[in-house]
Amino acid sequence: MLPILIDVSAVGPVILVGTGELLERRLALLDAAGAQVSLYSSDPLETLPEAVQGRLVGGWPQAGDVAGAALVFGAGLSEADGVALGEMAREQGTLVNIEDVKPLCDFHMPSLVRRGDLLVTVSTGGRAPGLARKLRRFLEGLFGPEWAGRLDQVAAQRNEWRQAGNTLPEVARKTDEFVDQQGWLS
Repeated sequence: MLPILIDVSAVGPVILVGTGELLERRLALLDAAGAQVSLYSSDPLETLPEAVQGRLVGGWPQAGDVAGAALVFGAGLSEADGVALGEMAREQGTLVNIEDVKPLCDFHMPSLVRRGDLLVTVSTGGRAPGLARKLRRFLEGLFGPEWAGRLDQVAAQRNEWRQAGNTLPEVARKTDEFVDQQGWLS
C-alpha cells in the first residue's frame, strides 16, 4: 500500500454507485472533500433523503460514464453488483473502491478525523475496518474541533517563515518549536 491523498475537487468527476446508509455516508465523505459527484442508485427515490434524490443521475452507470470519471466508488452493493462495477471500472481504466470488499478495490479509504484541512487517518489496508473505526474514535477525542484553527495558525507562521527566506529544514524546526511552545501535544 502507498498512502496518498487525492484532491478530489481537482481530479475530475467521481462516480458513486450504491444504496442505503452506506451510500449516504460515502456521499457525505465525498462532499466534505469537495468532490464533483455523479450519483447512481437503484433505491426507490422515496427511500433516499431529499438531499440525495436531487443529485441522482441514474440507476446504473454506463461504460462511458465510468470512462470519464477519475474515481468510482461502490457502497451498499450486492456482491454481484460490486463485481460488475469493479470490472466495468477496470475495463475503462478507472480506479475503483467497492466498500468493505478488499479484493474489488484498487485503493482503500482510511478511517479519518477531519478538522478543517487537517486530516488524521488510520488504515488497516482493508484488513480490519472495525479496528480502524475504533482508533478513529479515539483520535477524535485527541484532536477536537480546535485543531482546524491550530492548523491555520501553523500555516500562517509557515508562510511568514518561508517569506523571510527560511529553508525547509529551518521551517520544520520552527514548526516543531512553535507547536511545543503552544503546548498542543503536551
